[in-house]
Amino acid sequence: MTFTKFRILVLIAIMSCTSVAKAQDVIVDSVKIHFRQGYSTLDKDKFGNDAALKRIADSLRMRNTDTILQLKKVEVTGAASPEGNIPLNKRLSERRANVLFNYMSQYRELPDSLMTFRFLGRDWTGLLEAVKADDNVPYKEETEELLEKIIKSNKEGNDDENHLFVELQNFKEGKPYKYMYSYIFPALRASQLKLWYEKVYNPIGIVKVHRKISLDPGLPDYTLVMPELEPKLACFCHPKFYMAIKTNMLYDALLVPNIGAEFYVGRGWSIGADWMYAWWKTDRKHDYWRIYGGDIQVRKWFGRAAEEKPLTGHHIGVYAQCYTYDFELGGKGIMGGIPGKDLWDKCNWGVGLEYGYSLPITRRLNIDFGIGVGYFGGEYREYKPIDDHYVWQATKKRNYFGPTKLEVSLVWLIGCGNFNKGKGGRQW
Repeated sequence: MTFTKFRILVLIAIMSCTSVAKAQDVIVDSVKIHFRQGYSTLDKDKFGNDAALKRIADSLRMRNTDTILQLKKVEVTGAASPEGNIPLNKRLSERRANVLFNYMSQYRELPDSLMTFRFLGRDWTGLLEAVKADDNVPYKEETEELLEKIIKSNKEGNDDENHLFVELQNFKEGKPYKYMYSYIFPALRASQLKLWYEKVYNPIGIVKVHRKISLDPGLPDYTLVMPELEPKLACFCHPKFYMAIKTNMLYDALLVPNIGAEFYVGRGWSIGADWMYAWWKTDRKHDYWRIYGGDIQVRKWFGRAAEEKPLTGHHIGVYAQCYTYDFELGGKGIMGGIPGKDLWDKCNWGVGLEYGYSLPITRRLNIDFGIGVGYFGGEYREYKPIDDHYVWQATKKRNYFGPTKLEVSLVWLIGCGNFNKGKGGRQW
């Protein structure tokens, strides 16, 4: 093959690949999950939710050797069935949308620019569509007319929704309402996620594309083989990983450096541990400020905020403490533990119950307020600084019941999806 023919062949190949690269398709994917009446807690074992969530998770992890799927838009919709008052249904629709958004965020943290949230409250439009699709609804046509009247009234901003709802309940002796309550309303207690992808063809990712090209009838055919390469796709973080690093600002104010870590283990439970260490002294004045040790805790998170995102909102728990200390500011000193020994030699210890609330302040920061009450005991020694010596006075037993823990901690949230919605610029 001459050089001129080779150049023509390469030119044809480049033009062909360019045309492939420009081809684009839009793919819309969606999933809907359902909730129990009056609840916004995700129940994977009911309503087919588990299969729906697995399918959308697979969609987010999707890899394709000949395309790049660019996520262009995400819409999260929360809805409620008509029974119940308007404020309650509005809150339910918001919570249900947030539950689905948080689940998706475990697989991919999304830019704010892609997100759209819709809180429907009472889903009258969904109810009308379901009635139209169900031929078993009693007085079907009349019921459709009444629902259209309700929808029109809402669009016009009228305040008679509750009146019209009562009318719907009593319509035709309540027969249409009873049927809808049993067979249609459960499907309206839901949240829906829609994903818009742009399918951009990527020629460098095509695996062994064979194409026959004839330059003219008098020449043999040539086969172009594109290189077998993997396209660069988005990386997804590991799902269901929520962690917090924190420091108790009350201890910091007392010049006691401290750090803690907490891990969410699922179903509203977390485990954590804290450690503190300070050893300040002024030998000339015999001043000592020494303390080191820590605690471990197990917490149960509950309430609306905890349902929407782990490690946020109310929590109760149990904890165990272990400390040694030496406090002396020019007068009588108090030392917990054996002088010159380590933490595990006669350390003071305690156990207790705690309650707290973790308040979101920025996208990745919370402030955790907490108090613990329990028992603190162990041996401690009293001494006096005399000249260059510390003179032992007495060894005593401590048996204390009362507050043993006070916390105002700055918390840094770590993990995919472990961030506060509505903080740091997210607009709903």
